[in-house]
Amino acid sequence: MSRETDDPKTRSTLTDEQNRTLAAALVEDEDEDLEDLALGEDYALTPEFVAMVVDAADRADAERLRELLDALHPADVADLMGFLSPDYREAVLAHVDPEALAEIISELDTEIREDVLNAVAPATLAKALEELDSDDAADVVDDLEADKRAQVLAAMPEVERVAIETSLAYEDETAGRLMQREVVAAPQFWTVGQAIDHVRKDGDELPELFFDIYVVDPSFKPVGAVPLSLLLRTKRDVPLAQIMEPVTEITVDLDQEEVAYIFDKYHLISAPVVEPGGRLVGQITVDDIVGVIHEESEEDILALAGVSDAGRNAAVIDMIRSRLPWLLINTLTAALAVSVIKAFEDEIEKVVTLAVLMPIVASLGGNAGTQSLAVAVRALASRELSAVNALRTIGREMWVGLMNGTALALITGLAVYLLFMDLRLAIAFGIALIINLFVAALAGVLAPLMLDRMGRDPAVSSSVFVTFVTDFTGFFAFLGLAALILL
Repeated sequence: MSRETDDPKTRSTLTDEQNRTLAAALVEDEDEDLEDLALGEDYALTPEFVAMVVDAADRADAERLRELLDALHPADVADLMGFLSPDYREAVLAHVDPEALAEIISELDTEIREDVLNAVAPATLAKALEELDSDDAADVVDDLEADKRAQVLAAMPEVERVAIETSLAYEDETAGRLMQREVVAAPQFWTVGQAIDHVRKDGDELPELFFDIYVVDPSFKPVGAVPLSLLLRTKRDVPLAQIMEPVTEITVDLDQEEVAYIFDKYHLISAPVVEPGGRLVGQITVDDIVGVIHEESEEDILALAGVSDAGRNAAVIDMIRSRLPWLLINTLTAALAVSVIKAFEDEIEKVVTLAVLMPIVASLGGNAGTQSLAVAVRALASRELSAVNALRTIGREMWVGLMNGTALALITGLAVYLLFMDLRLAIAFGIALIINLFVAALAGVLAPLMLDRMGRDPAVSSSVFVTFVTDFTGFFAFLGLAALILL
């Protein structure tokens, strides 16, 4: 069969003809280890393996498709979806059982997940979601359109449906949305033996992954936790209250970035989530936090560059919408910076060399400002920079800017003198460089601090402000000094 699409955001990395050519060369060796063939040394899917999947789909070879998919981890199958066009995804998904489909869906990129969810029947999707923890299932359901969401929830058992609806009632990117409702809890009067027997007897109803048994009082408030490793090392007749450890509670409305900070600060593996009254309603485990850290760091990196799109399947129109506003703002700030050049046009006409050197001063200042900005944004994100040590950090950056500016001024000033044989020009260039690098270092740390103090994301617009300051200062300092010293 021939499966083509004109949609550039969902086309395979290779053309279908290329995939078939590669597959023809590989299909002769049916005994080759598929697991070794599937992934390269960087753990990324190889073009050869993708070609084999396309070829099997073209030939409607269900047995071969299942064999190829069985050789992959669910995360790799999710990655495979990104290399296939929508028609091929549908053909491949038809041969995935609901249990595996559940794990695959939870690993999919956001941009691809929507297409995959639309291709799966509501009943099949409902069965797959039953295999997921409540937090992962709620995350998937949240991506569904209203009509399909209602159909999927209606097809699910009442217990799972209520758990998902309860999770979706919490604000996005909060602990309530991040947590899984399945927890292992035990009363204070239980012994180690009773807790172990409970885990073994009711294993099918327990979370798939948990690290602690939470000890609760009669009102179901957590009063401590017993790590599984400690539980298994302790004699059966020892009361849980005797060996339990203090817990760090997470409230349901806490922002996920704050949750990640708490996990990192206190080196947590898991933590109980409580309602405002203190009642235990769920838990967050470290595997969820790894995803949050990755998501938040990716957002900060993109915001620092003034963009919000990173997916390989992002639509062109969405990319334009995320980037164009910041480019327009940059245009305005650049126009303000260039106005300085307009003010000194008479001096530039008299000494044309100024036009050659002034971009160097601005460029070096921009690079220095970006260095300080990156350090400051990272420090704010990791809570290493706050009002307590802000003055010390600002002072340190100022000294770094001053010293770097002086060093560069000596080196480049000498080069300017040797190139143009004009001592006054070299002095003006060197002093301007010192001034701009000093101001750049100061702006690089002050901009994110001020934005953070104002409640704004310091990663979003700091770079625009710093670029404007370094350009304006660089042009003004160099041209102004040149006017005073040379003319």
